[in-house]
Order: sequence, then C-alpha cells, then structure tokens
Amino acid sequence: MAFLALGINHKTASVDVRERVAFTPEQMVEALQQLCRVTPTREAAILSTCNRSELYLHQDQAEADAVLAWLANYHRLNLDELKACAYVHVDEQAVRHMMRVASGLDSLVLGEPQILGQMKSAYAVAREAGSVGPLLGRLFQATFSTAKTVRTDTAIGENPVSVAFAAVSLARQIFSNLQRSQALLIGAGETITLVARHLHEQGVKKIVVANRTLERASALAAEFGAQAILLADIPQELHNSDIVISSTASQLPILGKGAVEQALKQRKHKPMFMVDIAVPRDIEPQVGELDDVYLYSVDDLHEVVAENLKSRQGAAQAAEELVAAGTSDFMLRLRELAAVDVLKAYRQNAERIRDEELGKAQRLLANGASAEEALAQLARGLTNKLLHAPSVQLKKLSAEGRVEALGVVQELFALGDGTDNR
Repeated sequence: MAFLALGINHKTASVDVRERVAFTPEQMVEALQQLCRVTPTREAAILSTCNRSELYLHQDQAEADAVLAWLANYHRLNLDELKACAYVHVDEQAVRHMMRVASGLDSLVLGEPQILGQMKSAYAVAREAGSVGPLLGRLFQATFSTAKTVRTDTAIGENPVSVAFAAVSLARQIFSNLQRSQALLIGAGETITLVARHLHEQGVKKIVVANRTLERASALAAEFGAQAILLADIPQELHNSDIVISSTASQLPILGKGAVEQALKQRKHKPMFMVDIAVPRDIEPQVGELDDVYLYSVDDLHEVVAENLKSRQGAAQAAEELVAAGTSDFMLRLRELAAVDVLKAYRQNAERIRDEELGKAQRLLANGASAEEALAQLARGLTNKLLHAPSVQLKKLSAEGRVEALGVVQELFALGDGTDNR
C-alpha cells in the first residue's frame, strides 16, 4: 500500500494552467467519488487553491499514471501537458510534502496561515464524499498536528505576510496615501477578508465589498464599516474605485475590458490599481493593456512577497526540522500499525490452542486424573503446539539458506546470540 501526493503548484505551472486544473467547490464531492471509482485509489482528498491543485491518495500500489490520466480527462487537458508540470511524491515523501504544505513551507508566501484552513476544508469535504478512510484520516490528523506545532514553536507565522498583505503592500507603493483611496473588493471569502483587514489597518476609509450573495457581502462589510453590493452592481461602482482586488470562485471573468474602459472615462483616466488573486482569473488579462490601469495577478506578486519574507527565513529551518520529525513519527506509527494484524492473528491462534489444551486438561480431571497429571499435560500440550509451527518454518527457512531469519527470531524472542540464554 502507498500514499501519494500529486498535482501542480505555482512553482511548476503558470496561472493559465493552474486555472484549468482548479476544482470548484461544487465539483469536489462528485470528483472525489469518481476518482475512487475509476482509478486504483482507495482513499482520496483534493486540495484546490489559487496556487495549487493537489490530490492526496492511498492506493494499493504507488501507481500515479492512472490518476494523472483521470485528472487530465476530468479537466479536458492534454495528458503530456499535465505531466510536464505535475509532480508525484510517494510514501514518506508524500507525508513530508503534505506537512510542508500545511505548515506554509511550500506556499508562494512562506508561512502563510490560510493554507492550513484550506487543507482542513479539503479533509472535511473528502469526509463528506466518503473518500477518506482510516489511513488517510490518520495522515491528515498527523499533518494538522505538525502544522500546529510549527505555528506554536517557530516565528514563521508572526509577521503579517500573505498574498493579501502583498497585494496591499503593492497598493501602498502605487498610492502614497491609502487613506485617500477607495477600494472595491470582489468576493467575500477568506482572502478578501484578509485584504479588507489589511486595508482597514492602513487607514482606508471607503471600502466596498461586492459578492454573488448580498448576505455574505454584508457580513464582511459590517466587520470593517464597509458598503456591500452585488456583483451585478459593480459597473455602477467601478469608476469610484482606486483599488480593485478580486478573489472569487467564478469560472468566468467578472470584470471585462469594456467595463474598465467605461470606468476610466468616468474617472477622467485617474489611475486604477487592480489585483486578480483568483484562479481562474476574475479580471480579463486584456484589462492590463489599458492605459492608467495597473493589473497584477498572483504570479506578479513574487517580488513584493520576497521583500516581506526576509524575517521568516530564519524560522524556516526550524520549521523544516519539525516537519522532518513529524514525518518520521508518522512513518514509525504506520509501521507499528502494520504489525497489528499479525499480532492479532498470532494472539487468536495462541488463544485457540490454549482453549483446546485447557479443555483436554479439564477432561482429564473429570476422568479422575490428578491435578499434577492434568497440569503436566496442559504444559506439554501448550509448549508443543505453540512451538510446532515456528519450528517447522525455521527449519524450512534455514534449509533455504535464509539465515537472516534466524537472527530475526533471536531478536524477536530475546534469545541473545544463542550461546548463553540464562
């Protein structure tokens, strides 16, 4: 049996590829059930964010080709194109990869905390789909525990560094005084919540939150004294916005070139700063061709992120050591679990022999034999039957030249070197 972690991320694939491999929340349950039905996968979970789409699997064998073929077929991609940017980790490396991802060590922004919540959500959805069993479930729990230790015992998450923070930092470079700027935030999820918090902390007084449902937008807006609108109302609000930051799960662009052109005319070509954090993209790439628009995607945030990461580099090594320890501990426990079935069968066999020999001793007593005679027979019967099968197998293994088996037995039964067993 094998654990696999496979997929693509911001290091191996462009945003154009990542948006085509992304899973929407509505697709998740059906995709997981289909994956387990048509591939050798026994247990599965899918993590899909703007920076990665990864599958965590438990299979009988470390065979990734069938899963990659399914992934390409599901998203209508060319298999060779997918393989060119996909990675596959097996067993201990898969465990280590999951723990590094959950700890923020594999993120675009080193140590960013949102990924742990996203991984917990992936686990919850997989449980809902019925695609997580005992082994993958144990791996997720060990992953969460290790990530928590990394957060508690290192400084990797102390500084406010995230994609959301990077976006606001970039806005601060373009607008010398954010307090005079108005921001339009599209979406109401975790990333946009962080963006709103950072903008609020920078003194932005006017924030508008646009979302598919007014209820979600209103809940977020109330937290920061913002205004809530529907996505359909964006064209009427866009011309008032100096800053536009978008992160939704929409499969189609929300802002097109024409709408932004119209807004620029109303603004008399006053500059607009736009960040599209979503995958698939919320803002048509052609918007970036317009004069007076500064459009950035998640892939454009690398330089800003690099400046904000210096304080976290020192903590990364300590975090890597904790991940290594968490991986070793999980693999040790997994190997211990592998012995459980053998021990269970061994005990059941011993108990069966015990009951048989005890029954014989009781019958001897019932037929008038002395207690000493019955006990002696019980001892002989237990000794002979318990040693019979191991003795036969040891002779067979020795005859076959498998001398290492003799050493294992000596260690198993604490027999020393066989010369002095006192």
